[in-house]
Amino acid sequence: VTTIGQAAFSDCDSLTSVTIGDSVTTIGGNAFASCDSLKEFKGKYATDNGRCLIVDNTLIAYANKSGTEYTIPDSVTTIGDYAFGWCENLTNVTIGDSVTTIGERAFNWCKSLTSVTIGDSVTTIGERAFCYCDSLTSVTIGDSVTTIGEGAFERCKSLTSVTIPDSVTTIGEGAFRICNSLTSVTIGDSVTTIGDSAFNGCSSLTSVTIGDSVTTIGEWAFGGCDVLTSVTIGDSVTTIEKGAFARCGFTSI
Repeated sequence: VTTIGQAAFSDCDSLTSVTIGDSVTTIGGNAFASCDSLKEFKGKYATDNGRCLIVDNTLIAYANKSGTEYTIPDSVTTIGDYAFGWCENLTNVTIGDSVTTIGERAFNWCKSLTSVTIGDSVTTIGERAFCYCDSLTSVTIGDSVTTIGEGAFERCKSLTSVTIPDSVTTIGEGAFRICNSLTSVTIGDSVTTIGDSAFNGCSSLTSVTIGDSVTTIGEWAFGGCDVLTSVTIGDSVTTIEKGAFARCGFTSI
């Protein structure tokens, strides 16, 4: 065997241990996601006492499904797609300054995760990277992040506030959709595009300040933000797409 394909062992609930043979050169994303009983990796690419697989500085999978805290090893530059997906006991994760990319659904459905610190070297937060992290209350986004991907923090229902640093240029489609506890958002001056449904359904959002570099506010970007009473729109906005502020309770714009 030279290749383990995408989702090859996904959802194998009784799998406890995996040994990777020396001939394996490629392991696809999501290969071991949602293996609820997985406790260790052995053989090639197994690192950190068997707790994870690291291939070419990419953390492919995490085995300690019962673990509550984890610090990403300094050798890792990329947290791979689905690497920590469905680790429902994980409460705390520290992403060091060596990491530049957080992959698609990297922490998807980590329902116990309460806080995340994203290091200053991260440039990209992938699609749905923290989607359905129900207990996530605070996120610190490092100053090097340029892209917050589609649905990156979608349905993080305990998230109360977020500051988008000045390095970010794009807030992806649905990035904070249905974050029901989100009360305030400050969008940095480098953001040029607020994607479709970016803050759609944020039913506790009361105020938004949109920086002076934003040119486009996407469809339904703030739609269904029922208690949003005030918004300040910067001087560079040229396009407000349909439904961008539908069903908002404005008293001032």
